[in-house]
Amino acid sequence: MKRTTEFLKHAVTRTDRDDGTILLTSDYTLGPVTDRTGDWLHNWADKAGDRVFIAERSGAGWREESYIATLQKVRAIAASLLARGMGPENPILIMSGNGVDHGLLTLAAQYVGVPTVPVAEQYSLITGAHGRLQHAIELVRPKMAYVIDAEQYAAAIVHPALKDVEIVATRKRQAGNVTSFDSLLAGDNSVDVDAAFASVTPDTVAKILMTSGSTSLPKGVLTTQKMMCVNQAQLADSLPFLRARPPRIVDWLPWNHVFGGSHNFNMILANGGNLYIDDGKPVKGLFDRTLENHALITGNIVFNVPMGFSMLLEGLRKDADLRQRFFENLDMVFYAGASLPQDVWEGFETLAMEVKGEVPLMTSSWGLTETAPATMIQQEPTESSGVIGVPMTGVTLKLIPDSDMRCEVRAKGPNIMDGYFEDPEKTAATFDDEGFFITGDAMAFIDPNDANRGMRFDGRLSEDFKLQSGTWVRAAGLRLELLSTLAPFAADLVVTGQDRNEIGLMIFPNREAIQAAGYTLDDDNGAYVCPKLLADLELRLKERAAGTSGSSTRVTRAIVLAEPQSLVDGEITAKGNLNFRTVLIRRAELVTRLYNNDATGIAKL
Repeated sequence: MKRTTEFLKHAVTRTDRDDGTILLTSDYTLGPVTDRTGDWLHNWADKAGDRVFIAERSGAGWREESYIATLQKVRAIAASLLARGMGPENPILIMSGNGVDHGLLTLAAQYVGVPTVPVAEQYSLITGAHGRLQHAIELVRPKMAYVIDAEQYAAAIVHPALKDVEIVATRKRQAGNVTSFDSLLAGDNSVDVDAAFASVTPDTVAKILMTSGSTSLPKGVLTTQKMMCVNQAQLADSLPFLRARPPRIVDWLPWNHVFGGSHNFNMILANGGNLYIDDGKPVKGLFDRTLENHALITGNIVFNVPMGFSMLLEGLRKDADLRQRFFENLDMVFYAGASLPQDVWEGFETLAMEVKGEVPLMTSSWGLTETAPATMIQQEPTESSGVIGVPMTGVTLKLIPDSDMRCEVRAKGPNIMDGYFEDPEKTAATFDDEGFFITGDAMAFIDPNDANRGMRFDGRLSEDFKLQSGTWVRAAGLRLELLSTLAPFAADLVVTGQDRNEIGLMIFPNREAIQAAGYTLDDDNGAYVCPKLLADLELRLKERAAGTSGSSTRVTRAIVLAEPQSLVDGEITAKGNLNFRTVLIRRAELVTRLYNNDATGIAKL
């Protein structure tokens, strides 16, 4: 299959220690690293000042801000922050989603050393999630909070925890004691912005990013200028086309998450590219907006989560003009968050070949909020999904294998955090005695005899469990496999069976795909009952069982859940990840029903 996007071949050194641990390092040298994000902004304002940096939808078109205009506005906002006496000890809480003003405020704060704390907009917009908002406020104690619309966020900005916090809004409307964002743009000549900028160093905290909170209350990751700047050097080392052509993306991924807010946002800024904010999302009712945005402007890189790519693939199949424009200049298809189903992977390959006779680099990487995030990357072409590659430049991986060569992963490098905000105990527990960050993730070599083939993600160690027989079930890897087996009917699923004799599944359905297949779903006390769908699931699980052996992978029962995942009740994080433990606890009665052979609505082998 023809592939012309430039790529760097894997080249790593593997060191096997006497204690059984394995060290992996890149053979490539870390490239030049910028000290501060503001240096990127100055560089591109000087070299390509009129080029669009950031844009958002405005009416039928776009509100676009060039690099030179962005720099001017960033300096004005920075002056307004300094005039208020703000500094490293006065974080700004950003409560709303992606937007041009959100981006300008973030860069202005970083320009003069004021940390920003972006939180999921759901925490503010959903009253039941205000507890998470309150936790963030009480943890970081902001001096300022920003929302795009004071009326839309009215219930959140009057939260008692924000009583003494200055509220800034782009759209103030009739709100009371709210500062207009335009007033920040007025600047202040009484302060020395240049001196403040000069005082910002690589060790200055740029952002405090909240973890997903899937196992405990969210922690604040101290994200420094160095972490973000190093990570972009590492990405450019691995993906040479980033330096050859300015990247352009049409991207919805939320900036409260390290993928959208650090990885993607900074990739554009570091390489002089264009960031067009997609105000759609890969959910019913909002994805048509995404397709409309891609029809207005197309990028040369596309980032998404697997569900987003699945929906995008269907849209591209239906629209020949969009398909042509989407693929003609595409350098890379990059997925993260979970493994891309192989049928979706192959669908993109097929369309790319039809349009231009070649396939862009289709890839993924691995990392966490604590690692800024990219730490491993599949930087050369591969034929299948699920491969996360090799260590990036400057990173050392410490692998602790079990008897099956499934490896616990620890990491050390300049892109990795020094610790959590005001939490020395959790910080100390997160690093081992050699200073390696304990990730809690597991991986396996594609080829144990050739480290350059890369590794694949093999789940979170905390998600593994034992059956009554004492057999270990590696739930995360099994979940990824079963999502492919049950596609497109399963939007997500939870693997069950801890302290039981058999493995079961709790399936969150893809209702559109089920209805498209002609199946009718009837709610029966929290579970969908549909004989035809259950028969289809049983057939797929039986076919899969014929090719497997052993109780650690054999699934014998499944239930289809009628109620979607609940953000308010903690079943899903703000980043869209399932909190498996909470689902099992909250739906304990359905777990019991799943293992009752006389119950209705159960697919059984």
